[in-house]
Amino acid sequence: MTLEQLHDDVAALARAYNRTSPIEVYIRAKELLATAQSAVERTRVPRQQTEAYLAAGQSAALLSAISFDLGSLPSAVSLSRTAALYGKVIEHGPLQAYAHGALAFLSFWSGRPSESIRYVSTAQAFGGLGDTALTRLSVIEARAYGHLGNRVAAEEAVRKALEQSTGKRDDLHDDIGGEFAFPSDRVAMSNATTYLLLGDANGAEESAERALLLLGTKPEGERPLLISTQASVDLARARLLRGELDGVEDALGPAFAVPAEWRGAGTLERMAEVRSGLCHPDFGDSSEARTLGERIEEYSAAATAHRLGAGMPLAIES
Repeated sequence: MTLEQLHDDVAALARAYNRTSPIEVYIRAKELLATAQSAVERTRVPRQQTEAYLAAGQSAALLSAISFDLGSLPSAVSLSRTAALYGKVIEHGPLQAYAHGALAFLSFWSGRPSESIRYVSTAQAFGGLGDTALTRLSVIEARAYGHLGNRVAAEEAVRKALEQSTGKRDDLHDDIGGEFAFPSDRVAMSNATTYLLLGDANGAEESAERALLLLGTKPEGERPLLISTQASVDLARARLLRGELDGVEDALGPAFAVPAEWRGAGTLERMAEVRSGLCHPDFGDSSEARTLGERIEEYSAAATAHRLGAGMPLAIES
């Protein structure tokens, strides 16, 4: 395979990420990473090595993202570190920033939000970053501060994300785009989660509804299912935070319709929060809350077999 073809294939996978079965993305990203790593070993031509390292780093980044979606946090962390290392070898700022942003995201998922802030700070210092890269980092920073309960810093990071507009672009987040991009619908979805962490039901509902509105303007075949599902669940969480059981099930309707293999880690974690909220004493006498809670349990159980962290190994690991 030529290096040009390898880069084309990595870009194609990044752009098709949200419209391709997660297991298929996993298999393809794993193949591309192996091919790129082999190319690194086969050539001693500096320019070719740089191109091979870049393809390997991008493939590792995609494989990290899908490993997280499939429930394997340790694999996601290891692969993001690999992507960061390859970016460092070739001094590629956008790749290093993307990988460090992923490590920041994975840190607060592992219960270390202070570490997340340090990763974001490192990522923001890399050269050659465009508006998309910096917006993504601000969104991740906001989430980390949300986990820390720092309302002022979280809201300032949200503001930075929404106002980033220097007109600069980079060759990863913008030119390749796809999973490396961070469009306004994804910004709104993530900001909704930040507001939920801060206990701001109104801010969360407004951001989740904005995300769904933006997603609704896209052709059906181009809507990122993982993002739209998470936004729907966050809308339900916002309503539940206000103690409004009416409308929660309606908000969850699109999520319940998602096939089991598309129920990523982000969706299942959000669903677990809804399930926990339904156990609040305020809903103790509600048959609707009990029924909805049982439905969420069944929804999550059906997704287990499609995850890398499942008790039985997936066929893709054999």
